[in-house]
Amino acid sequence: MKVRAAIERKLAQGLSPVRLVVEDDSARHAGHHGNDGGAESHFRVEVVSAAFAGKSRVERHRMVNVLLAEELAGPVHALQLATRTPDEGQ
Repeated sequence: MKVRAAIERKLAQGLSPVRLVVEDDSARHAGHHGNDGGAESHFRVEVVSAAFAGKSRVERHRMVNVLLAEELAGPVHALQLATRTPDEGQ
């Protein structure tokens, strides 16, 4: 849970979300490239934050990628993102 906890902490600090869900999806990808069967390597992330207001989907994903640069350079192989503002719903 180290990687998941780091993702949650960095996104919470960097985006002050009103909703943050981080799901470790690694078990579904056991045996696939980037997953040795035991590592936290594949994640689904839902972030609802006012910080995304006025930003395109690409800009929002870049914001997340900057915050998680260390994880994306190392243990995280795949990151599925859902990024919305509070006005866009939870």
